Amino acid sequence: MNDETKNETNFGYKKVNPNEKPDLVKGVFDSVSNKYDLMNDLMSVGIHRLWKKATIQMSNLKKGDDVLDVAGGTGDLAILFSDLVGEEGSVYLSDINESMLEIGRDKTIDSGNTNISSLVADAETLPFPDDSFNCISIAFGIRNVTNKDKALKDFYRCLKPGGRLLVLEFSKPESALLSDLYDLYSFNVLPHLGQWIAGDAESYQYLAESIRMHPNQEEFKKLMDDAGFLNTQFQNMTGGIVALHSGDKA
Repeated sequence: MNDETKNETNFGYKKVNPNEKPDLVKGVFDSVSNKYDLMNDLMSVGIHRLWKKATIQMSNLKKGDDVLDVAGGTGDLAILFSDLVGEEGSVYLSDINESMLEIGRDKTIDSGNTNISSLVADAETLPFPDDSFNCISIAFGIRNVTNKDKALKDFYRCLKPGGRLLVLEFSKPESALLSDLYDLYSFNVLPHLGQWIAGDAESYQYLAESIRMHPNQEEFKKLMDDAGFLNTQFQNMTGGIVALHSGDKA
């Protein structure tokens, strides 16, 4: 069902007014921003870095291209993209959350990459003209977007003809055994890890719930098809715990 037809939306397992969700999500990331990178390394045992490198390899970018990383948080992808497009190109790091973006901005400055700009922006209403980017990426952010249909259509609008969208997100494990083990870890270990490292179990409970409420691989591929993307496909990683979706603009 299209998000715009609903009077409520999911915030984890809770039902909330769609107008309330952005502030609720913002509260989650305000709470965990200062430990976000450390928690990513601990939660994935560092594998998130391989997932992100695989995303970069699917971008088809060349020197001089322009890239937008939506919900780019602490800047990992933006820095990798910056190396690909070089000084002739440009990378925009956007996030709706100012505390996350501040960390990302500091990291990009420390990296020495001078072609990265950062800005606060909502994924559903990007502040860019039509046909602006050769590639748009969003990693571990689309599940937090209230209206995914609207965001995907805006991504399509902002891509140049022939440009590519890359969506890296937690998804549905391919085997029942892996799914059971993943549930055990997500709901019994992850919140305790969040409490221990970040002093916040509730935000990591939300993380586990939000992953379960996100469309599965085929469902999300259909959302991209409906938004107008061509050549849509997905690649499962780590047994489907994560999926990388891609699609091109005509």
